[in-house]
Amino acid sequence: MSLFGLGNRNQKTFRPKKNAPSGNKGAQLKRHIDATLGSGNLREAVRLPPGEDLNEWLAVNTVDFFNQVNILFGTLTEFCTQGTCPTMSAGPKFEYRWADGVQIKKPIEVSAPKYVDFLMDWIEAQLDDESIFPQKLGAPFPPNFREVVKTIFKRLFRVYAHIYHSHFQKIVSLKEEAHLNTCFKHFTLFTWEFRLIEEGELAPLRDLVESIILAY
Repeated sequence: MSLFGLGNRNQKTFRPKKNAPSGNKGAQLKRHIDATLGSGNLREAVRLPPGEDLNEWLAVNTVDFFNQVNILFGTLTEFCTQGTCPTMSAGPKFEYRWADGVQIKKPIEVSAPKYVDFLMDWIEAQLDDESIFPQKLGAPFPPNFREVVKTIFKRLFRVYAHIYHSHFQKIVSLKEEAHLNTCFKHFTLFTWEFRLIEEGELAPLRDLVESIILAY
């Protein structure tokens, strides 16, 4: 069975799909996301369900959006290479360098696929760190949790920006633009709802972001 209707190309995801935080709450919130998405109402799908904890909601959705971007970029691994994309860019005005503050403290210029590889490794490390993303029901979230989440979403946005600027024609030829656009709409509405990305970071796709927000 193919995920999201993308056929066998989905096998080219970088890594196995992550699961939502364990415990009844994580699974319950994941079911809520799937149910509201199934209704086609993206605005409703991003809202914090009544009575739910904001950090729990952010955590479950962070895993979900990580998986979505991982699958989307996986369809492009044979087209986004060191040769075709020697820098991680989003059009001629925006170039992103990689640093994680630990192993690579000074930002370095890398190819787009290497940047995404570094990014997915880094996000996985955050998701697997129980002091940041608690797995046990009722375990406290750290004081800097929202800042970590904002950094994850800011960097995931850069992958979307690169795809739209460098690979959209390939996406169209693969007949996957409707899926890409739906994923990005969901991503944009969620990040806008909780103010997770600074406005300046959205510049490479500003017109698209504004059209999505105004339509909803």
